[in-house]
Amino acid sequence: MFKLHESALPSLSLALQGGGAHGAFTWGVLDALLEDGRFRFDGISGTSAGAMNAVAFANGWMQGGADGARECLARFWEGVALMSNTDILPPVMDASVLSPGTAWMMQLTRWFSPYQLNPLDLNPLRDLVVECFDFERLREHSPFELFVAATHANSGHLKLFRNAQLSADALLASACLPTVHRAIVIDGEPYWDGAYAANPAVFPLFRFCDSRDILIVMLAPLEHERTPRGAEEIQQRTLALGFNNSFLREMRLLAAMRDMAAESGWLSGTLEQRLLGIRFHLIEGEAVLGNLAATTKIVANQAFLHRLRDAGRATAARWLAAQAPAVGHRASVDIGRLFLPH
Repeated sequence: MFKLHESALPSLSLALQGGGAHGAFTWGVLDALLEDGRFRFDGISGTSAGAMNAVAFANGWMQGGADGARECLARFWEGVALMSNTDILPPVMDASVLSPGTAWMMQLTRWFSPYQLNPLDLNPLRDLVVECFDFERLREHSPFELFVAATHANSGHLKLFRNAQLSADALLASACLPTVHRAIVIDGEPYWDGAYAANPAVFPLFRFCDSRDILIVMLAPLEHERTPRGAEEIQQRTLALGFNNSFLREMRLLAAMRDMAAESGWLSGTLEQRLLGIRFHLIEGEAVLGNLAATTKIVANQAFLHRLRDAGRATAARWLAAQAPAVGHRASVDIGRLFLPH
C-alpha cells in the first residue's frame, strides 16, 4: 500500500482530558490513531491521565516513531495495572469493582488528609513515571509541543508546563488529587490536579501550534442522563462538574469568539482569521464511560484497563472511517452547537 511521506500528511493537534483509570480509553484512541498512520502530530495538551498519555505518546515517538509511541503507552498502562491491588473484575463494570481495601481507603480520605494518611509521602506512580519517561531527553528533543496542565493550589491559577519544564514532578502535579496525595511542590509552589483549572487546556494548541486541526478526546459526558439523589452520587457529581467546568468555559469562549469573528466581515484581522481557520474534531467516550460509576476512575486492574483500551480503539476506528478525511479540510464537529447555550 502506498504511503504518503510524513511531511505530506495532514497535521493534527491533540487535547486529552483527564479521568483517572478512564484515561485507558484515550490509550486505545491514541493506539488506533498511531496504527492508522494518516496524520502527523503537532501539539498535545493533556491534564492528569491525559497528561500521562501525552508524555507517553511523545516519549515513545522520540525513541521509535509511531510504533515506539504505541509501545510506550502500553508499557505505562500495564505498569499502572501492576500497581493496582484490585485483581478481580466482576462481569459488570460498576461501583462494585472496588475491592474492599480500596473502598476502605477512599472512605479514609474523607476523614484524614494525605499528610496524615501518608506521612512518608509514598507515591508508587512516581516510580512508574520515572521508569517509563526520559524527561531529560524530552526537555530537549520532544517531537511535539507538549502542554501539561496543573492547578496552583493557593490561587487556582492554571500552570502549563511546556517542553523545557517537563519533569516527573510536573507530570505528577497534573494528576495530584488533593484528597489522596500531598501537593506537588515545584520551585517552592504547590500544585494540585490540573483538572481544576483546565481539563484540558485547548488555547495553547490554538496559540502556540501551527496545525489548524484540533482533535479533542473527551472522557467526561457533556450531559448526564439523570439527576443524582443519593449523598454519594451528589458528591461525585459535584466533583465531576467542578473538574469539567473549566473546559466547558473555555470551549464556550472559543465558540463565542468564532461567532464574533464571523460577524466582523471585511474588518476581520489576523486574530479573526486564525479563529475561523481552526477546525475542531471530537472523539468522545460518553457511550462507553457515561454509565460507569465515578468510583471506576480508581479501578486500575488490568482487565478493566484493557476493556477501556479496546473500547477506545473501537471508537477511534469508527471516527477514522467517518471523519478522518475531514482533517486538513473542514471541521467535523460544530463547537457552537455543542458548547453554546441555545
